[in-house]
Amino acid sequence: MPAPHDPPDSAALTEALRAVLVPLARLAVARGMPFAAVELLMKQAFVDAAREVHGGAAQPHRMVSRIATATGLTRREVTKLASPPQARVGGPGADAPAAPRTHASEVFARWMSDPAYRTRRGPRSLPRLGDAPSFEALAQSVTRDVHPRSLLDELIRLGLAEHDEARDSVSLSREAFVPRGDTARMLGFLGANVGDHLAGAVDNVLGVGDRHFEQALFADGLPDDAIERLRDLVSAQWKLLRAALVPALEAMIDAERAAGRRGPRRVRIGLYTYDDGAGVSTEAAVPARPRRIRRTTKPEGT
Repeated sequence: MPAPHDPPDSAALTEALRAVLVPLARLAVARGMPFAAVELLMKQAFVDAAREVHGGAAQPHRMVSRIATATGLTRREVTKLASPPQARVGGPGADAPAAPRTHASEVFARWMSDPAYRTRRGPRSLPRLGDAPSFEALAQSVTRDVHPRSLLDELIRLGLAEHDEARDSVSLSREAFVPRGDTARMLGFLGANVGDHLAGAVDNVLGVGDRHFEQALFADGLPDDAIERLRDLVSAQWKLLRAALVPALEAMIDAERAAGRRGPRRVRIGLYTYDDGAGVSTEAAVPARPRRIRRTTKPEGT
C-alpha cells in the first residue's frame, strides 16, 4: 500500500513497472546477465531520462544536482553516468546503434510484398536461376554486391528458406523474419519492437505529443484447444494487414526518394498475442458459460 505522501497513482505505477520488469528479469537470468549489470543499465536510463526532462539547465554542476534530485542517485553516480549518449563508446550504458537491415532481410521483405514474387495465397516458390520471377532476379533487384547464392545460403542458415535441389527451386519456410539460431538478431527485434511499443504506451500515459494507437483484446476462461485456433485467426489477420500496409509504406518512401528527400519520421506497426500457458483441465473447472471478452483501449493517434 502506498504511503500517505505518495502520489495517488503510486500503487498502479508500481504494478505496471512490476509487469514490465518481471519478463526483463527472466530474460536476464536466462542469459546469465547479473543484477549488477542490469542495475547499471537502469541507472544510466534514469540519468538519460532526467537529463531529457531538465535539458534547459545551462551549467553542468546544476544539471548534475537536478538529475540527482529527480532520480534519487548520488551526485557522484550522476557525474559518472552523465556523459551525453553520443559521447559514449561501448561499455555499459552506451547507446546501441540501430541494426541496419541486411541484404537477406531485404530479399525476404521484397519476396513477401512484391506482387511479382507472390500470389494471393502467399510467396511463390521460385526457380533458383533465370529471369524474373526467379530467386536470382529477386536477389539482384536488392543488391548486385552479394552473389544470389550467398544470399540464398544465408536465408537457409537462418531457417527462412528451403532449396529443393531436385527441382532447383527455392521457397520460403517462414512468413516472418525472425531468424532461427540468430540470437543477437532476435534480441535486436525484442529491443526494437518492445521498446517502441513501451515508448508509445508511456507517451500516452504522460500525454506527450500525439496519441499513439494502442489497443488490445483480453479474454479468459478459454479451453486449451482455443489457443491454436486463435493463433491461426490472428496470423490470417496479420497477413491481411501486412498486405495492405507494406505497399502503402513503400509508395510513401518511394515518393520521398523521387523528390530527393528523406522524411524525418519513422513508424513501427505491430501485432502481438500472448497466452499464459496455464491451461486447466476441463474436468477441474468448466465455466457455466464463456466469459465475456474485455476490450482495453487507449486513445488513437489522429
